[in-house]
Amino acid sequence: MNEALLETARKVVGMSLEQGATDAECTIAEGSEFSVTVRMGAIETLVEAGSRGAGIRVLIGNQSGSSYTSDLSQEGLLRMVTSSVNLARLTTEDPYAGLPEKDEFGTIAGDLQLFSSDIDAIPTEQRIQRAIDAERAAFNTDPRIVNSDGASFGSGQGTRYFANSRGFAGAYRTSSCYLNAVPVAKDGESMERDSWHSSARSFHTLESAEHIGRTAANRTLRRLNARKAPTQKAPIVFDHRPARNLLGDIFSAVTGDAVYKNASFLAGRIGEQVASEKITVVDDSTIPGLFGTQPFDDEGIPSRRTVVIERGILRSYLLNTYTARKLGLKSTASASRGLSGSTGVGHGNFFLERGAETAETIIGSVKNGLFVTELIGSGVNIVTGDYSLGAAGLWIENGELAYPVSEVTIAGNLREMLRNIQMVGSDLEFRGSVAAPTILIGEMMVSGR
Repeated sequence: MNEALLETARKVVGMSLEQGATDAECTIAEGSEFSVTVRMGAIETLVEAGSRGAGIRVLIGNQSGSSYTSDLSQEGLLRMVTSSVNLARLTTEDPYAGLPEKDEFGTIAGDLQLFSSDIDAIPTEQRIQRAIDAERAAFNTDPRIVNSDGASFGSGQGTRYFANSRGFAGAYRTSSCYLNAVPVAKDGESMERDSWHSSARSFHTLESAEHIGRTAANRTLRRLNARKAPTQKAPIVFDHRPARNLLGDIFSAVTGDAVYKNASFLAGRIGEQVASEKITVVDDSTIPGLFGTQPFDDEGIPSRRTVVIERGILRSYLLNTYTARKLGLKSTASASRGLSGSTGVGHGNFFLERGAETAETIIGSVKNGLFVTELIGSGVNIVTGDYSLGAAGLWIENGELAYPVSEVTIAGNLREMLRNIQMVGSDLEFRGSVAAPTILIGEMMVSGR
């Protein structure tokens, strides 16, 4: 970690105050990235790059302005500060704008396991070979795997430095890597593709190339010769990947921005039963090693665990300082921002707590319904809760996966869907910062043939 850059962030804040700002906060980020994509055993793209930049947000009373630069020389930083101060003088006053109070700042102590040095130690040739091996494993699974949309390996590491005019300064370092494969299968006139991936903070915890390739191949093969299901109302089982999309819809509905604008079907419903008693949704930025973990949010407030929905009851929205003030509440340490612009609302590790049943038990409980493995398109209205998306998966008959299904639409309303979740699986796993296990929704409309 470069202590000089943390000191630079402090100096930029001081420069802002000297130019007339009453408050300021500065973020500096530096990092490197590597990515390679291979297709049919040959390299298609190879990228290795580094970056460094700084951003400043200043306040003159309740007027705010921001700017950023990749020029970290004294002259470049001075231009950035001058630009943001001049912009602030032109903006309209906003009584809710401002930094958190001094007693809100802090950072989580201890090792959050966000960085591993083993990624940087892996030779370039070995990184490329991982992608080649994943694609080869997919081809070796079955002769019906006849093509590939590629396999990729990527990695990155970076450090974020933050300082503000109220005495807070902090920094943390992160690393990550991923491996995926996207094979294409053919059987007669039917052609399908699917994928599988693994991501981790360290190279040694990444799933093997053999596992990635074979899993991707098997997921692709089971989609061959798909048919449309008859139009009907039926139970819907969401695999953990599309279930994760449903968690994303819940997140959009509980952000402070959507709530204070009354643009969410969950606005004004704190303390009400909004979902099945089987549903507990948590946002937790403190779990070591996960991708949504950090020691403090992007305003310098220490990360925490927030229960959003508890046994179906809405307990909290996710708020940064601005949206909290608009709603007369306190920040949930959910501030998120890049190097410039206004602070938004983000999440940490946002997940649906695991249930007791296995995915097999959930599927086995359905006499006639759809097991959704992929959602297609964007047809979710967070204001009304209306939900309509294309889907693919497998039809369930008498508790067994009977045949693949594609070109269908599933529709409902999030209000009813959340209340009608009847089973929650035990297969919760984090492949990113949003995670959910398999879930069963009692009934939705399936539109097919």
